[in-house]
Amino acid sequence: MNEARKDHWDRIYGSKSDSDLSWHQDAPETSLGLAECAGLTPDTRVIDVGAGTSRVVDGLIARGLHDLSVLDLSQTALDAQRARLGPRGADVEWIVADISRWSPQRVYNLWHDRAVFHFLVDPSDRAAYVTRLSRALRIGGHAIIATFAPDGPETCSGLPVRRYSPEALGGVLGPNFELVAKRFQKHTTPSGNLQSFQFSLFRKLR
Repeated sequence: MNEARKDHWDRIYGSKSDSDLSWHQDAPETSLGLAECAGLTPDTRVIDVGAGTSRVVDGLIARGLHDLSVLDLSQTALDAQRARLGPRGADVEWIVADISRWSPQRVYNLWHDRAVFHFLVDPSDRAAYVTRLSRALRIGGHAIIATFAPDGPETCSGLPVRRYSPEALGGVLGPNFELVAKRFQKHTTPSGNLQSFQFSLFRKLR
């Protein structure tokens, strides 16, 4: 695990409330809507990578899903999620890991990532992410990957990011992934600024 990266995010989640985080969403409807487009059922096996303190898992539990994994390199963030969910999170698998170094132990039907991939500015980290996505997602499964759009910010939380269109993101993922849906969102931060995101739904072909 990249300890400097882990320390950065532990510090962020340990010093700010959810409502102060620029990326926080009370209701992650775009993510959940694309998840439903992917054909959610109560038996869909989902992993939310780089989840932080996201409410995506809350929405999936409310929809009757029970085979859920949540991954983040910040133990602080996952502890906060577990405390928020209480008994509702009893069956969630909590994974503390750096996505670029993680070794998947299971295969999933749906992979969700809101705003992890755009932090991977090093080509080797992006390649490592795609390798893990390919290993962790079953053939015919779906991946939702959200990043800053081409007109989005160039930095976040003091770190540089890479911005993507859905098509450019598909080019990075490679020919094993087919873009099946895309959404664009103007996210309002706590300070009132607008940030442009793109959300892409891909299907794994092989």
